Amino acid sequence: MQLKRIGMMVCALVLLGAGISQADVTLHALFADNMVLQQGIEVPIWGTADDGESVTVEFNGQKVTAKADDGAWMARLKPMKAGGPFMMTVQGKNTIEIKNVLIGEVWVCSGQSNMQWSVQASENAQEEIANAKYPQIRLFSVPRKAAGKPRKAVEGEWSECSPETVAGFSAVGYYFGRSLHKLMNTPIGLIHTSWGGTPAESWTTRETLESDPDYKAILDRWDSSYKQFSNDLQTYQEKLDQWKKETDELDAKGEFVTNPPSLPRDPRSNPWRPSSLYNAMIAPLLPYGIQGAIWYQGESNADRAYQYRKLFPAMITDWRRVWGQGDFPFLFVQLANFDTRRFEYSWAELREAQTMTLDLPNTGMAVIVDIGDPSNIHPKNKQDVGWRLALAAQKIAYGEDVVYSGPMYESMKVEGNTIRLRFKHAERGFMVPDGEKLTGFVIAGEDQEFKPAVAAIDGKSIVVSSGSVANPAAVRYGWLNCPVCNLFNKEGLPASPFRTDDWPCVTADNR
Repeated sequence: MQLKRIGMMVCALVLLGAGISQADVTLHALFADNMVLQQGIEVPIWGTADDGESVTVEFNGQKVTAKADDGAWMARLKPMKAGGPFMMTVQGKNTIEIKNVLIGEVWVCSGQSNMQWSVQASENAQEEIANAKYPQIRLFSVPRKAAGKPRKAVEGEWSECSPETVAGFSAVGYYFGRSLHKLMNTPIGLIHTSWGGTPAESWTTRETLESDPDYKAILDRWDSSYKQFSNDLQTYQEKLDQWKKETDELDAKGEFVTNPPSLPRDPRSNPWRPSSLYNAMIAPLLPYGIQGAIWYQGESNADRAYQYRKLFPAMITDWRRVWGQGDFPFLFVQLANFDTRRFEYSWAELREAQTMTLDLPNTGMAVIVDIGDPSNIHPKNKQDVGWRLALAAQKIAYGEDVVYSGPMYESMKVEGNTIRLRFKHAERGFMVPDGEKLTGFVIAGEDQEFKPAVAAIDGKSIVVSSGSVANPAAVRYGWLNCPVCNLFNKEGLPASPFRTDDWPCVTADNR
């Protein structure tokens, strides 16, 4: 009897402790030691508390109070200038202190494997890691997980950039942040959230995918795979029952027992599941104050490049809508040159889809067709990728007067048996590497039969011709999965591959 009373008292104390824990004010995981808050905007701070509880946030001379509703609270700090480090105090029934907080520029770094690619796997890694002593650059990595519904919580922690913390971080993200830090002399916060081999639809909300019939095939594939899994699960159970019966009989006879049948793979944890990475790796970040996002992805959508013309801009618009910060800068990397054997022009068409996405406001593209590796889908030179993205940020996010893009095709004019091309972002003219002839151009007549072309720089235009094409109608440049092309502007930035025609695409019917 005495033992029973003691047990009841222990249970009561455990329950009382659990109640106290639940009553504590908590903060979202992004609000932690070493974090960076975005300068120049209202900064949301949020977490959980008991319904009706008042929560006070004190930071950098500000003191704001919020009241918890349905277990959640959010306070907003007025815009602040870059600086720090500071301490933040959050107080309700308990007190939380967050140390070493900076105010500066916060960027989300997302995409597939070329964004996930780490500093330790990039070019000149040993030296880069040893020199990564930037305490005003802060790093946060989102765990790779998939979910069927948008989540609110995320795991992770902020760390100061150092040789001990940078090795496994996104190389493109780090080199981008380092370039910005050097250019602006301001704190930089980098939130890395990427997953290798994933398509854009995994990063897009279900609402958007359901809103357009062009994406029906994407959702149908998922529905079919889940239905197949349900069928496979039923078959598995039947096989398991049969295996149990047979092995019981074998074991009773002293004979060897076979291995059980394999459990079918559940597609619900597959990162290709539509919206699954948005749900698990983007939604939990909302609405953390950011300056913008950088993105390196497209390889997994190349077989459906024509669809990407709509899907990619839809994803960007999606993120801007849910973040609630307007048309924040969204900068992305065009696919590099890679000798893929699938669909001869699929990567060219994907690059075109990426270029078309520049029609959205506040977007920028880093062209890297000159620094890829034909034999490696993961080129190791991530330094130039990060630097070119930082150039785009200088112009698009910060309004600086810099040349941030290589030549971009603007218009064409047929002149007899030649075609004259004009470009944006080539105000000072063009260049090719020393001793090289201008390459990468082909030309065709109305028969759509492209022939190798001779191209020449003529002032601020390019003149293209071929003795095999008397009446030219179209020019293409770098229009291959793995092109060899060498047109640059005077600032040393490569021209984006392009075509002047709108003839049928090889991926047009792929959904």
